[in-house]
Amino acid sequence: MLRFILQAVVTALGLWLAAYVVPGVAFLSTGSLIAAAVLLGLVNAFVRPILVFVTFPLTVVTLGLFLLVVNAATIGIVAALLGGFVVDGLWAGVGAAIVTGVISWIAGGLIPDKRIQRDG
Repeated sequence: MLRFILQAVVTALGLWLAAYVVPGVAFLSTGSLIAAAVLLGLVNAFVRPILVFVTFPLTVVTLGLFLLVVNAATIGIVAALLGGFVVDGLWAGVGAAIVTGVISWIAGGLIPDKRIQRDG
């Protein structure tokens, strides 16, 4: 549970930065930012694996670049479900996916994963 909360905080930071940097991405309030981060975590846990499976041939042909479109689609799904979160088009979604992905990647390198057991 603590890991999910930490991941939601990192996602909220990434979405906030995306709204600041990427034109076409906006939040109406801090509450909608937090709700979007939690909802994006749920969509990534349940919907994204299905999208990745269905689009696997396109992902192979594009050498993995199509995953940006899948990530943009998950952000678009969250924006469609949440009234206070706006993503204006595919390119804004791709930009938001890149920013949140980079922030999550950096945080993943800084936050130790206790599930990994190291010998010695």
